[in-house]
Amino acid sequence: MEKHYDILTALDCCVDLVLSGGDVIPRFGQQEQFVDDYLIEMGGSGCIFTAQTAKLGLCTAGIGVVGDDAFGRTVVLSTLSACGVDTSFVRCDGRWKTGLGVLLCVEGDRAILTYNGTIDAITADDVTDVILSQTRHLHISSYYLLHKLRPHWPKIAKRAKGFGATISLDTNWDPENRWGEELFELLPYVDVFLPNEQELMRIAGKDDIEEAAAFVVEKVPLLVIKLGAQGAMAMTRGQNWKRDAYNVKVADTVGAGDSFDGGFLWGWLQGMSMEQCLTAGCFCGTSNVTAHGGTRGQANKDTLINHIKSGG
Repeated sequence: MEKHYDILTALDCCVDLVLSGGDVIPRFGQQEQFVDDYLIEMGGSGCIFTAQTAKLGLCTAGIGVVGDDAFGRTVVLSTLSACGVDTSFVRCDGRWKTGLGVLLCVEGDRAILTYNGTIDAITADDVTDVILSQTRHLHISSYYLLHKLRPHWPKIAKRAKGFGATISLDTNWDPENRWGEELFELLPYVDVFLPNEQELMRIAGKDDIEEAAAFVVEKVPLLVIKLGAQGAMAMTRGQNWKRDAYNVKVADTVGAGDSFDGGFLWGWLQGMSMEQCLTAGCFCGTSNVTAHGGTRGQANKDTLINHIKSGG
């Protein structure tokens, strides 16, 4: 059965207020500080991921909720639509405020203050068989932020598999720092697991990246580890691949991992070699960091194809 959508993602709909430059570490006692710049842009790992896959030419849909406010309509929905994401399954609900993340960015790092709002408004009822049956690949992100969906993901994944979909997972960070063993109920349905190295070690309960990778790779067919400035690596139970990062001037790292996911899965869904998939992922992740915010620096399809054809 031919699928209408290449990629489906549950969206953690929110807006990022990015403060950068100067001294962004706040001090109480009514002290006022200056920053060099700010940016208001669509945030959310799932939203940034879908923006990237849509820019790469994959037919992409998101399921989510936005508030009936300027952030939801003018920032989130407008950005998704402009990037080519199908927003037919994103509902506007006046009972919620659109989620907000305040990002305090310093060179090579950031801190995030988050107001949940619509980030966690999506429920299992929103993920219907109608849309799952039309989907070639389901990508799960913000696992620890989507509390209402978290306990239902194994059943949703099983349903998606029943319709012939493949599944990828990027948990992102757990703000409660619990991580939890319930994730291991979902992993048997996951085809591609895409954590960064810090997330991987916490999920595995290991202090060593090699031990953590050896532990988790026994539970998924393909483990892809994002290593930040060191690039990325992919592992199966019998093989390893490594790709170095590109050397560019970094504006900020917002959305870099989500853009990497989009590039990697773009290659993987086309049956490209693992080396090409890692090249596509690193190229998209690197392109992302050259501009402030999660979507402005993202690569497009033509640029990525030309890069792959040139040998990366």
